Amino acid sequence: MNSGILSRRGFLKGLCAGSLTLAGCGSQLAGTRGAGKRPNVILVMTDDQGYGDLGATGNNLIRTPNIDAMSRRSGSMENFYVSPVCAPTRACLMTGRYNYRTRVVDTWIGRAMMEPQETTIAEILRDAGYETGIFGKWHLGDNYPMRPMDQGFTESVVHRGGGIGQPADPPGGEGKYTDPILMDNGQPKQFEGYCTDVYFGRAMSWMSQCSAQSKSFFAYIPTNAPHGPFGDVPEDLYEKYKAMDLSNRNFPQETGHKLPDDDDPDKRARIFAMITNIDDNMGKLFAKLDQLGITENTIVIFMVDNGPNGRRYVAGFKGMKSHVHEGGIRSPFFFQWPAVVREGTSSDRIAAHIDMLPTILEACGVPKPKGLKLDGRSILPLLQGKKIAWRDRTIYIQSHRGDAPVLYHHFAARNQRWKLLHGSGFGRENLDGELKFELYDMAADPLEQNDLAARRPDIVKTMRKQYEAWFADVSGTRDDNYAPPRIHIGTAHENPVVLTRQDWRHAKGRPWAADSNGYWELYAARACNYDIKIDFSAANTDGELLLEVSGRKAAQKIDKGETSAVFTDMPIDKGPTRLMATLTLAGVNKGPWHVNISW
Repeated sequence: MNSGILSRRGFLKGLCAGSLTLAGCGSQLAGTRGAGKRPNVILVMTDDQGYGDLGATGNNLIRTPNIDAMSRRSGSMENFYVSPVCAPTRACLMTGRYNYRTRVVDTWIGRAMMEPQETTIAEILRDAGYETGIFGKWHLGDNYPMRPMDQGFTESVVHRGGGIGQPADPPGGEGKYTDPILMDNGQPKQFEGYCTDVYFGRAMSWMSQCSAQSKSFFAYIPTNAPHGPFGDVPEDLYEKYKAMDLSNRNFPQETGHKLPDDDDPDKRARIFAMITNIDDNMGKLFAKLDQLGITENTIVIFMVDNGPNGRRYVAGFKGMKSHVHEGGIRSPFFFQWPAVVREGTSSDRIAAHIDMLPTILEACGVPKPKGLKLDGRSILPLLQGKKIAWRDRTIYIQSHRGDAPVLYHHFAARNQRWKLLHGSGFGRENLDGELKFELYDMAADPLEQNDLAARRPDIVKTMRKQYEAWFADVSGTRDDNYAPPRIHIGTAHENPVVLTRQDWRHAKGRPWAADSNGYWELYAARACNYDIKIDFSAANTDGELLLEVSGRKAAQKIDKGETSAVFTDMPIDKGPTRLMATLTLAGVNKGPWHVNISW
């Protein structure tokens, strides 16, 4: 509900900042600040954390005092939605558009690269004079022209791929959350410390530089924690949680969907350790803002990218990561801006990741670029507690494996009262069997316990037609809407270009399995001879390596024990091309781990 009560502390803070008006002030102030400094923006999004992994959302076993305190100081959205998996949420967040408009349809094998022509929040703010930095997980393309440094970020410290511990890890950095090898403004560099500490530390150092130069900044801190793997976690915090009984029976849940009896307390201790480490860094961040004297006019946003990575406490909601029930797509959302947003203000209006770009633009007084079509809308008036007419809308969420989305497959449509969904399974590429829609009255049944689809076929029919229209609209954004963007080679922007299994198109075997293979869709900016180094796991016998690119083939003999081979002066024509490498050992074909292309 919207809070119309202004706390004494909030009133005094407003007077001191000169920011209160009787009618509410935020967007007017942001747009007319003129002589004052535009607000800084810090957006923190954690990976696989889940709605229930905070004290603020009812979890009485996890320790998150800094985020809990932030929640009390902030404006909040009670019904905030994200996608059920990570890359789609990130595309929506960066563009203010549904991810199906951006070519991001999945999380791996070439399906999580964002169309370079999309306009990002970083590009808009950079062009408006902001310093822009990302520190953590990008997951929208590892190569030019899709890297964060190509998409508006002037400072970029990120890991490759969809997470540390995945095929995009650089050699020597495999699975290393501690002392990770990260891409520092496009160059691999080994850092000291735990990855989350590195992200926040680098971000705070960069913010200090911006502040010293009186430059407004946008800092995006998307942590890869608490995403797995879970072998490398903060040891001291892990030991504390390991000593606790974290089994499902100890979580406070009197209503809603029962948690399973079988669980993994050790894994949960590791995840909670990663989350508390994030919270510790949030505390350091708030202290740094105070030290720099910029707390009042700095927006700090906290959210998660999808549901929890496992069945654990989600405040009685149903589901987890990858599900389209509430437990998979509902995120906590806190928006701290002491100069403008009153502490404790909340709204029950539905909102989503697509709303972040327009909300931040309004807060910063930066106009939307002419002709840019957005799917989201600014929720700043709601966060300010303004009494305004708010037009109802439907928010659409859909994600599943596959090269292209399938109509009706694993989607949810939510308006203010009703939610229609078809939970056909994220892991399936195709939709098989009979359609079985579920319908919930979210006003009366927010925990999705009473399916009304059979009793209200009229609502099902109406919302189904609306969903069909939405699906056709987003699928028709461009002629080749779900074709992957091409990685560019032969440019001055990236040399060498490192190709990994994260962005290949799958051709054989189980994706990412040792015996799988795939190909990369490339664009050669120049016709010339390229050197191509191919890395693979140690050959267990003598064999042959075949390289196919630009309509040409070349082969080399591979000796037992070898882990790489180089094709020098390989001619590649200018324009679109495809590259595939196949290692044959004892009659078994498989693909490489990495391909390095230089010129």
